Amino acid sequence: MFPYEGHLRLLRAKHAYSPPEIKEILRLATLNELEVIPLVQTFGHMEFVLKHKALAHLREVALFPNTLNPHEAESLALVGAMISQVMELHPGARWLHVGCDEVYYLGEGEASRQWLQQEHNTKARLCLSHIKAVACHVLARHPTTRPLVWDDMLRAIPEDQLSASGVPQLVEPVLWDYGADLDIHGKALLMEKYRKCGFLRLWAASAFKGATGASQALTPTEHHLRNNMQWLRVAASGPSDMLQGIVLTGWQRYDHFSVLCELLPVGIPSLAVCLQSLLHGGFAEDVKAKVENFLGISNLEITDFISEGAGTFPGSDILALVTHVGLHLRSSVDALLERDRYVTGWFSPYHRRRRLIHPVMVQHIQPQALSLLARWSTVVQELEAALHRVFYPDAVEEWLEENVQPSLRRLQGLLQDLREAASPSPYVGQDP
Repeated sequence: MFPYEGHLRLLRAKHAYSPPEIKEILRLATLNELEVIPLVQTFGHMEFVLKHKALAHLREVALFPNTLNPHEAESLALVGAMISQVMELHPGARWLHVGCDEVYYLGEGEASRQWLQQEHNTKARLCLSHIKAVACHVLARHPTTRPLVWDDMLRAIPEDQLSASGVPQLVEPVLWDYGADLDIHGKALLMEKYRKCGFLRLWAASAFKGATGASQALTPTEHHLRNNMQWLRVAASGPSDMLQGIVLTGWQRYDHFSVLCELLPVGIPSLAVCLQSLLHGGFAEDVKAKVENFLGISNLEITDFISEGAGTFPGSDILALVTHVGLHLRSSVDALLERDRYVTGWFSPYHRRRRLIHPVMVQHIQPQALSLLARWSTVVQELEAALHRVFYPDAVEEWLEENVQPSLRRLQGLLQDLREAASPSPYVGQDP
């Protein structure tokens, strides 16, 4: 979504923001007492860059676009150019997140294999050297900007190697865990390890949406509330001055090639619940009342997906319609196609393939199917219009194709087969 220019222009999404739009986002953020921290992937999760033919030669493993080859000087030049363009539109940013999580297949490329055969060379050293190079690049050009990194690639590295690498003086790790039952004691030990290695400041990262299923359409608020409350317990168990804050991640995809997970309007109640619970140390009745007031929801339900009233917050119409579709569309079509006695008894897959049906059964099945299709078509029309008010056309198309069209196509297929089976056939008057 960033408007990369020049030789990086190929990285732009079709509907990338324009520089004036980014300036407007930053202006609105400041107006609302929000501070923007840009994130640029510089090691793993590089699919949006390395999928392009022109840059595929910079992959760690030729077949996979996940990970950047850290041995190539051109790799550092590439991420350096990306960082420069992003920072140019974010002047004065106090932090820059440089990613560096889930660097899959590191050490498996040909250059890495040869490098690892040399004495004292390890995967950990390879990882740390690239993180250090990126951090040094940022600090040399933007000395007042502090690089943040995800911590997962650092967790297993022995203390002495981390300390000797020089990385702890350059970056602030963000410890991430999105589970509802994270290991509080284990996290406290990890924070202590990082402190001993020389990291002065740490961050935590939870989630308010995403992280519970690649194709999740509805946000399980209770899961995310528990995740955030666990992080509060971690914060309380460690040194009070080390943890700078908590990043509430809100995913839109698991990676560049996966489907969309929960849309932002669907996750807003979870975000409100998690933020207020972090501020107040829990989700007591007074906090619940405050969130309900913010959202305009009369009775917020966090244990399942049903709340009374759609709410009055921006995007609440999308939440209501997505919830209705998510809870009832597939189940209502399943009920007709798989549990209705007329369909299962007289118009089974066997009958449908052979276009066979007792004429009286058409009268039982067709009205039901037509009524169901008409009802859902009206809902989907309303949802599509609501989505178009917020999202770009390709996102609307993708979401509907993934979450709506499969069920509607099953209904349309049933009606098509009914029409064909009900038309006069050579079997009239004969036993099939």
